[in-house]
Amino acid sequence: MSQTQAILAEGLTKIFRRPTGPLRRPGPCVPAVQSLDLALPTGALLGVLGPNGAGKTTLLKLLATLLLPTSGKLLVEGRDAVSDPRGVRARVGLVTGDERAFYWRLTGRQNLAFFAALHALAPRLARTRAQALATELGIAEVLDSPVDTYSSGMRQRLALARGLLHDPALLLLDEPTRSLDPDAASALREMIARLARGGGHTVVLVTHAPEEARAICTHIGMMREGRLELQAAS
Repeated sequence: MSQTQAILAEGLTKIFRRPTGPLRRPGPCVPAVQSLDLALPTGALLGVLGPNGAGKTTLLKLLATLLLPTSGKLLVEGRDAVSDPRGVRARVGLVTGDERAFYWRLTGRQNLAFFAALHALAPRLARTRAQALATELGIAEVLDSPVDTYSSGMRQRLALARGLLHDPALLLLDEPTRSLDPDAASALREMIARLARGGGHTVVLVTHAPEEARAICTHIGMMREGRLELQAAS
């Protein structure tokens, strides 16, 4: 594999068994991702579009090793997602648009300290990274306030800070601008683009908004029935 590839997938497939009946017994096989091939270079910003149920979120979970593939090959930053999932997780940051993982009675700073500890960051480095990210993301003034007082936009920025705490090489974003007002969504899009352009991060952005993908992405992919078709970015 070329060292310039952040993601290399060959024949990547994920099949679920849909439960049926009152006893929820395994039913028919449902392919969520089918024979997907992808070679994404380092520093790229891939926008993934497609209808609900197309397999977009499943693809992100495979890249983050939250799911293991049924078959196929998947390398993330040169690490095999099946044989070395821990090595992949150390290089990946995942941010979803439906943030429920925070401890809402704790402050933003306390939450970031907790997640930094999960990544085994040294306390001093964790504090420095949290403060720098909060300043860059515009939430430094509320960092010592409980998360349950944050607006949706503030929580999304905190989620992005959490995803960037360990300085991941690959950032996975699942509809990060969902439920944000237009100004907050625009500011977040600009930051995502800046991370790819100037921060050396590779980004995979799942979105339902074609205009969002066209505005900031270097690569655009359309998912239909678990298959990904790359398109030229305008």
